[in-house]
Amino acid sequence: MLAALLPLLAALLVTAPTAAAARNEAVDVVPTATLTEVTDFGTNPSNLRMYVYVPDNVTANPAVLVAVHWCTGSGPDMYNGTEYDTLADQYGFVVVYPSVTRSSKCFDVSSPQALRRDGGSDPVGIKSMVDWVTRTYDADTSRVFATGISSGAMMTNVLLGDYPDVFAAGAAFSGVPFGCFATADGSEWNSACAQGTVSRTAQQWGDIARAAYPGYTGPRPRMQLWHGTEDDVLRYPNFGEMIKQWTNVHGVSQTPAATDTPQSGWTRTRYGGTGDRAPVEAISLQGVGHNLYSHGMAARVLTFFGLDSGGPAPQPQPQPGACKVTATTNAWNTGLTASLTITNTSTTPINGWQLGFTLPTGQTITNGWGATYTPATGTVTAVGASYNAALAPGASVGIGYQANHTGNSAAPGTFTLNGTACTAG
Repeated sequence: MLAALLPLLAALLVTAPTAAAARNEAVDVVPTATLTEVTDFGTNPSNLRMYVYVPDNVTANPAVLVAVHWCTGSGPDMYNGTEYDTLADQYGFVVVYPSVTRSSKCFDVSSPQALRRDGGSDPVGIKSMVDWVTRTYDADTSRVFATGISSGAMMTNVLLGDYPDVFAAGAAFSGVPFGCFATADGSEWNSACAQGTVSRTAQQWGDIARAAYPGYTGPRPRMQLWHGTEDDVLRYPNFGEMIKQWTNVHGVSQTPAATDTPQSGWTRTRYGGTGDRAPVEAISLQGVGHNLYSHGMAARVLTFFGLDSGGPAPQPQPQPGACKVTATTNAWNTGLTASLTITNTSTTPINGWQLGFTLPTGQTITNGWGATYTPATGTVTAVGASYNAALAPGASVGIGYQANHTGNSAAPGTFTLNGTACTAG
């Protein structure tokens, strides 16, 4: 018996640790409440350095915020110059600070490699950093965000264009549109773009962003834009060009849905929605130059992202005039998956949607994607996630769930969207 047990014991000793154990080991490697450099985090073609801040009270399945520095700066400079670490202490998310090692200390937002998904250069390294945090802390992949200042703002635009399936939203302080800085001669600087002389139609800008990930049809990240009217480095016309680009990417009107003045000298416009999580939010600062970031702005970023627990929930738009839902199921024995496609067939944009339907008798939802489903049986309400809350006229979103059944594997037959009855497809 002993001879038989020895091989078994040896096998147990070399068995790979459980996911929980692996996570705990990795967490022990990264001290909390201090900026820590992480090496060997994954594919890193441009030799970026990765710094991470993990709060003492990091939440289960935390959100991830990528905070990207300016030219001549570094990850530690971004850490010291902003308050995202103290906000992480308050709300429990993880902050990643990428850091450039090339001599200019500027991020690559101009090369062909940087301007396409998985093309190489800095975006690939930053994506590896996000993946490392996701693996290590079981991070919530639906709550990954990017923000940056100047060169970091331009990289924020690039990240959202290259990886619309990774980032839920971004906030760019003094940036330029995705692709505006593109060069073909190896130069990092595009003077025409910096001077604000590159002007394109909204459709052209949108097409440039969409070309980074050909064939992608999923939801697009929301974007918050900040710019000073007296910016003499990346001039103010770039602000309007970014608004063109991201409203087109989201398929919403360039006419603001709401305009207000949250602070003296600020003009805030929201597109495609009126709430704190509109598809596009733009803040113009009158008489302010390139270095516009100041204390307190990070809290407004968190409200737009939905990372502050005190932030308002997405505000539903008025009821749509018309909507359509198609539903299909794929069943086996006592289980099924259901796929739902919601289409806004009205002329009114929706920012924040809730889909109501009744499950057939005997069905119980066990998990879902694209929305939060409550309750698990009977009359269900599916509430959209932050990254797919906006539905422009004619736009669609796909969601789904897995359920158990006791014999009836049919799809729901009637639906309401924000209280309005929808046509069943």
